[in-house]
Amino acid sequence: MNRISLRITAAAVLMLAAGVAVPAMAQTASAPAAVLPVGTVATVNGVAIPQSQLDEAVRVAAQVAHQPDTPQLRQALKQQLIARELFRQNAEKAGYGSKPEVQQAIEAAKTNAETQLYLKDSIHAAPVTDEQVKARYDQIVASLGKNEYKPRVIAVPDAMTAATVLSELKAGKRFDVLAQQYSVAPSKANGGELPWVSFKTPVTEGRTQGLPLPVAQAITQLPAGGVTPESIPVGSTRLIVKLDAKRPTQVPAFDAVKETIRQQLQALALEKAAADFTAGLLKGATVQQ
Repeated sequence: MNRISLRITAAAVLMLAAGVAVPAMAQTASAPAAVLPVGTVATVNGVAIPQSQLDEAVRVAAQVAHQPDTPQLRQALKQQLIARELFRQNAEKAGYGSKPEVQQAIEAAKTNAETQLYLKDSIHAAPVTDEQVKARYDQIVASLGKNEYKPRVIAVPDAMTAATVLSELKAGKRFDVLAQQYSVAPSKANGGELPWVSFKTPVTEGRTQGLPLPVAQAITQLPAGGVTPESIPVGSTRLIVKLDAKRPTQVPAFDAVKETIRQQLQALALEKAAADFTAGLLKGATVQQ
């Protein structure tokens, strides 16, 4: 099914999931009952709507709105496909197929489809071995410290804003509320909350699980519930850090995380294969910028 039909079908699916009735086609406009060709669920002015399109719409319903495959759902989605075909036919009659916007969309869809298929057939990463998964697990475990920490951060663009946040914290305002109000970090939506982290102490550069070194150092010195008394300069921002909780490091069993590690390594391998493939193409190309 093409992208336009999927959008219309997905809209119908979401309406069904919300309990909104999807309008049915007017039955007075339907042709008399007839035997449809095998693999066809309806015809509109002689144009067949194949069973495969309805099956795809049902698949989307399951993914987008978690709708079970029921006769009622199939009937509602079939009506949407009939409507979509009517829209298409009338758009063709009105000459919309030759409009520049439509031609550009067709060309963009063609370019995207052929590019994705070409890359799928051309880029192949070597499968990740069990030995690589175990080695990565051991590496992760070796990087962990005695304790793990649950931090929150508020990142602000200047010292004046940082002073305002610290003042409001001292006045009793909640850290998560101030994070949502002032922070410029992606974690602001979660009240500044970050995942559990663990690293060996004393903390050294490059062994902080991705945190800036001064932030990691501050976390190890804070009591649970504590907040840094001053903002910490990191690049062009200033960070105020809170330690929500601290506990002994909990190391998951290898069997519990091996598939997650395998997926991560496979994604990295595919990324490297794609980069190598692109580099090879660039070597044989003439590019002017």
